[in-house]
Amino acid sequence: MTTGAQTPRPPARPRRSRLRTFLPLGIAAWLVLEIWLLTVVAGASSGLVVFLLLVAGLFLGSVVIKRAGRRAFANLTRTLQQEQAGTAPGARPDSEGNGLMMLGGLLLILPGLISDALGLLLLLPPVQKTVSRRAQHSVERRLREAGPGTFGDAFRQARMHRPDGKVVQGEVVRDEPDDTSRGPRPPLDR
Repeated sequence: MTTGAQTPRPPARPRRSRLRTFLPLGIAAWLVLEIWLLTVVAGASSGLVVFLLLVAGLFLGSVVIKRAGRRAFANLTRTLQQEQAGTAPGARPDSEGNGLMMLGGLLLILPGLISDALGLLLLLPPVQKTVSRRAQHSVERRLREAGPGTFGDAFRQARMHRPDGKVVQGEVVRDEPDDTSRGPRPPLDR
């Protein structure tokens, strides 16, 4: 028996972003290209040369990451010591580029010749400055487009939303005096 009422349609799924669509395809193409390039180099020389290239990349990448980590830790220690002494920490020219050096080291560790070339490029100071400047401008532009508010506000708003979409706002106020002298509390029963 029908009542003439239309059946409700399920809500349409949101459209996938370009990044979610093309990132897996790009990673798969990159992996295929890396494997193909390794086989071409192995065919032109020998498998031993490819193995030595991969081991050299692993060794060099680990050295770069270790050096960048030590440099970042030394900068942090120096800054903390200056703040404890009451002096304002000054600008240090060697404090920038640690993240890009670590990324370059990680790319060197990954097996493949293209990732090794990108990792070596990220170790060059002019490339680091260019990438750092572009990343900073990109982040600043996105923050300007995001509108007013702070990161703390966004984090607090993200925590307030429940999985079902409802927003629960509230505040916990306790007016009880310090009751540590009462002894242990009985367990809560359901």
